[in-house]
Amino acid sequence: MIQDKIDRYTAEIKAFATGKADELEAFRIKFLGTKGLIKNLFEEFKTVSPEEKRTFGKVLNEFKQFAEAKYQDLKEQFDSQPATESSQLDLTLPGDGMAVGSRHPLSLVRNEIVDIFKRLGFVVAEGPEIEDDWHNFSALNFPEEHPARDMQDTFFIKKGAGNDIALRTHTSSVQVRMMEAGKPPFRAIMPGRVYRNEAISARAHCFFHQVEGLYVDENVSFSDLKQTLYHFVQELYGEGTQVRFRPSYFPFTEPSAEMDVSCTICKGAGCNMCKYSGWVEILGCGMVDPNVLENCGIDSKKYTGFAFGMGIERITNLKYVIRDLRLFSENDVRFLGQFQTEVI
Repeated sequence: MIQDKIDRYTAEIKAFATGKADELEAFRIKFLGTKGLIKNLFEEFKTVSPEEKRTFGKVLNEFKQFAEAKYQDLKEQFDSQPATESSQLDLTLPGDGMAVGSRHPLSLVRNEIVDIFKRLGFVVAEGPEIEDDWHNFSALNFPEEHPARDMQDTFFIKKGAGNDIALRTHTSSVQVRMMEAGKPPFRAIMPGRVYRNEAISARAHCFFHQVEGLYVDENVSFSDLKQTLYHFVQELYGEGTQVRFRPSYFPFTEPSAEMDVSCTICKGAGCNMCKYSGWVEILGCGMVDPNVLENCGIDSKKYTGFAFGMGIERITNLKYVIRDLRLFSENDVRFLGQFQTEVI
């Protein structure tokens, strides 16, 4: 009968005691679960005669409340107890392994370039990546509608009414800002990210990184430029690296040149990186055009200077034999994990 079962279960519940979470959960499932004993009693209650339903209904509800109160009381006691020795963490176990990160290869090469020029007395200067037309073009001898502007495909943010705003196409804009804000002598390098509207491929990207340099003082000559860059190449790629200068054209320098180094991959024998010529162009350079000095408020009759600019990606390609520029920005840990020279 239902009453006999209730009496038996009540005695069992009164006698139950535990300090283990799994035993308490087993108690809940046995008595209060969706297929537990109390659920079964309610199913049997459906068969009780109408005359007895009122009496047994009250008894059954009181029994259910008793079981629930017992479970809740034990649960509160269990939660308030300090963890037992068996449930504590074993601090003698080895910890989970943590992958060691590394510097990005572009950061490694950027830092190396900066260190080399710092030893020559150059300071680091930085500027905004969003520039106006004056600092990005006009002050650098790019007149409006001049064909030289077509040399650089630009991401314009705002265009028209003589107030163009764009993502900078080179860090030369930082040179302009430095010369406008101070007085010679200047000896600085300008590392940073630049943007050009180019098709992305293994050899080109819509954003990349540059380091440009500027030295303005009295009696600065092209031979000073050549010796500075020759020293830089020997420090970066090692003694014995060959250098050659080829005449070129840039609106902001005159005379202008491009500098090649002997291919560090094939050692001059010829490979697809150097297009089987044995030489790789790594930077452009030249004497600062007098118009640029005058645009920045510097007396071009008293002061002269040289400037140069290089792509960090190109330098990194040669240093680590990386043939696809896209690898630098894809965040593939299989690629990045190879550069453990400096860990973070």
